[in-house]
Amino acid sequence: MTSSLERTGVLITRPQPFAEQTAREVQALGYRPVVAPLFFIQQRDVALPEAENLQAILITSGHALAALPAAYRGVPLLAVGNATAARARLQGHRHVESADGDAESLAALAARRCDPNGLPLLLATGEGYGEALEKALSAKGFPVIRVAVYAVRPVPSLPEPARDALAKNTLKAALFFSPDTARIFVRLMHLADSKAMLTQVEALAISTKVAEVLALLPWQRVRVSSHPTQAALLGLLA
Repeated sequence: MTSSLERTGVLITRPQPFAEQTAREVQALGYRPVVAPLFFIQQRDVALPEAENLQAILITSGHALAALPAAYRGVPLLAVGNATAARARLQGHRHVESADGDAESLAALAARRCDPNGLPLLLATGEGYGEALEKALSAKGFPVIRVAVYAVRPVPSLPEPARDALAKNTLKAALFFSPDTARIFVRLMHLADSKAMLTQVEALAISTKVAEVLALLPWQRVRVSSHPTQAALLGLLA
């Protein structure tokens, strides 16, 4: 039987390139990252409004950044969190502000920073995402253009690194950054009939919504980060 000292693996389920950045953080904490993305991002070819016709750009994920043209870099950009805001700045966006939270925090930031009587807000998001945020802003009188600039495509089966770590009982914890990722994992575990392998693994969830999905599996326990950020989530490992 594998001892607790040998169970130092931490499963990272988010897609690339973000998984590698998380893996470096996990390794710096003294754990062994097990990178096993559960979905990949497919960029969509979409028509976007001209920059001069926008008051601000809102993004709920760094996955949307690749779709934003260079002409947008002078338009105020409101990001859901600090990591996404940092990536936007690296991409060249000059007026970036972080909501440091979730979609509700982003809606509150937009309400403070933007004029409901001004030009439209562009909500650049994933396919099937952003409807609640759009409705919240529209209810406050903001004109919102929601455009799905990417799509989330789940993997068909549990990635080999995850299967191997579970089979060898070397995982200490698994990180989950979104409800959709958690749902994919639950489905894949049921398909593989591998649920019993989780009884000595902690599930670390970035929010209570994620934790609710993960509760469908027999984890050792499910823990929720104090704030919806990677730093807070990794803090559960310390």
